[in-house]
Amino acid sequence: MPAPSVPSATAPTFRIDIPLLPESAAGNALQFIDLLRSANVLASLRAGAASPRFAWRLLDAEGLPITALPGPLAAYSQAAGGAHDAPSGSRAFALFLPSFHAADIPLIRSVVSRHQRLSRLVGLALDQGQKVLTVGNGAWLAASSGRLQDRQASLPWFYMAGFERDFPDIRLIAGQDVTDDGPWLSCALPHGLSDMATALVRHAMGDELAQVCASVFHPDPERARAALQANAQQHIPATRDSTLARAIAYMESHLDEPYSLARLAEAAAVSPRTLLRHFQLELSQSPLDHLHSLRCARAKVLLEVTLESVPSIAVACGYSDPAAFRRIFVRHTGMAPAEYRKRHALRAPRRRWRVDVS
Repeated sequence: MPAPSVPSATAPTFRIDIPLLPESAAGNALQFIDLLRSANVLASLRAGAASPRFAWRLLDAEGLPITALPGPLAAYSQAAGGAHDAPSGSRAFALFLPSFHAADIPLIRSVVSRHQRLSRLVGLALDQGQKVLTVGNGAWLAASSGRLQDRQASLPWFYMAGFERDFPDIRLIAGQDVTDDGPWLSCALPHGLSDMATALVRHAMGDELAQVCASVFHPDPERARAALQANAQQHIPATRDSTLARAIAYMESHLDEPYSLARLAEAAAVSPRTLLRHFQLELSQSPLDHLHSLRCARAKVLLEVTLESVPSIAVACGYSDPAAFRRIFVRHTGMAPAEYRKRHALRAPRRRWRVDVS
């Protein structure tokens, strides 16, 4: 999917808090975040920078934010201004509880008893009008809050007898992958996460976007066949050219050249004033700001996979002044180039590449 527009400061934001316990099936949470990210992309494609969006926070077992995950998981926890950033003004909308690893019912009960603080957090969220989303045996943590009596839920068949003994006042729906009952959305198994995400979109952003998400999140053999046939008969044209697409394509192929608004506008076949308006309307930033982000993306790759000096990388990214490059890189990434390389380099120092032992 293409990247979403940079959200406007006034765009409504719905925050999802996601506690991760030592026992949690973290893959549930990461898959759900990917679905939220896709929903943000679809919303921005339809409404631009003014579209509503989801944000999310990973929490530990005490309910405190997890600020950084290692390596490729960093994008799921670091607030770097993207779709996953949870701004201070975002509305706490839901709490997502993934399933957790437990071999049997007694072990499930043991996990719940060890995490009573999280059960209380669930109760507080429900008291504040938030929704609670559960996957599989995560339903035990939600139900132990004591706030979901007389509600309905979906569970895998192998948990039903034990759950019913522990919570006889909660009705289990047999044979239903996802149940949406007021403040509680539950899915029996991880394959129901796309349905749960669609239901959450419906609650937060309305039926129209939920229908769009449903059509994207689910396999549709009939549509796939129709698309292939239409493409083969050339009924589907190539993606239409646009001012923004022409400008960004020019930027990407001239990253190491000095910035010129006039030259960029000429490449996009519009006036400089029109080009500025398009960037502000669609991306909520200037062409120069977008160019800086593209250059910093290249710089990160070069810092990760090469041993070139920072001044050399600055030149490769269009900055003749290494000091200016460092300032801009810090602004976009939150750290200096040398620090970024220290944390993310994929190559060892030169001495590790020596063949001799002297």
